[in-house]
Amino acid sequence: MRSSLSILLLAACGSSSSTATPPATAADTTKTGAAQHTIALPGAPEGGVFLDYLAYDAGHHKVWVPAAGTGRVDVIDSTTGKLTSLEGWVTKEMERNGHKRLMGPTSATVGDGVVYVGNRGDSTICAIDASTLAKRGCVTLDAMPDGLQYVASTEEVWVTTPRDKSIRILDASKADQPSLKPDKLSFDGEPEGFAVDNKRGVFFTNLEDKDKTLAIDLKTHATTKTWEPKCGEDGPKGLIFDDATNHLIVVCPASIETLDVEHDGAMIGNLAVGDGLDAIDYVPAKHLVFAAAGKAEKMVVAKLADDGKLVAVATITTAKGARNAVATEDGTAYVADGPLGTVIVVPPMANP
Repeated sequence: MRSSLSILLLAACGSSSSTATPPATAADTTKTGAAQHTIALPGAPEGGVFLDYLAYDAGHHKVWVPAAGTGRVDVIDSTTGKLTSLEGWVTKEMERNGHKRLMGPTSATVGDGVVYVGNRGDSTICAIDASTLAKRGCVTLDAMPDGLQYVASTEEVWVTTPRDKSIRILDASKADQPSLKPDKLSFDGEPEGFAVDNKRGVFFTNLEDKDKTLAIDLKTHATTKTWEPKCGEDGPKGLIFDDATNHLIVVCPASIETLDVEHDGAMIGNLAVGDGLDAIDYVPAKHLVFAAAGKAEKMVVAKLADDGKLVAVATITTAKGARNAVATEDGTAYVADGPLGTVIVVPPMANP
């Protein structure tokens, strides 16, 4: 993800012909519900820690927080609040946009009985036993990993590697011993964000620097659709796919929008959230979208209607730089607050 420490988080058939309309606003729907609280991340320095992709493992009720320069992956039990730190991850000082920072594990995705963690410090992807939290097999890439997405239908992990404009694919048929496949999907831009339609066999990603959203066939690896979300110069960020309605939510820097996959990516819903969006999360059973905007210092919770419209049901004050929320099945949200080295826990609303 192209973002600083102080702010947190398809080709051949042509672009969408729909006309963009001004997004709805979430400004008038403030609800706070129960009091939020924070969980401090061990080893976070005074200047904060880079936090990018979090993951929620519903089967084990655990929130995974790769904590970059601390050399830890922190695992929070969502039922008890207990935090367990997995230590010993390689870190490396890197410079980006004129700023130096210590990088390490920054991404996670939940597989079959394991959680895969991507480490920018040494370009590895490692499998962690979801029950025992023991580290299993690792794979080293020749490019720095960004986002990870487990693909259940093909037993693979797709890894975005934007620095060399590609996606790498891991064989996860032996879940705890992933291996690198020879497939390298190259693009004319930087892949950012990910979502998968296992039923229809499609992987979605954005080209952040080209302001495009791609649909890729899981078996042939061909780009079958290219859409233009019109996010602007900073490009699209995260993605969420709703299997039940065949709708794709694209995250722009300050808004989220719904594309109708069945009708060539036509825009059918949009909602202004606030600047500093990156990755978002979705709870299908409740039809709730959780979008935390780091610069705007707030999180908007929105309903995704069957017709693709997005309606804000809550606007919750968070903190400067807090972004990339993940949510549990009951609607509890965990928001990465990198500048303060904490995770903000926002309880679910009584009647969303």
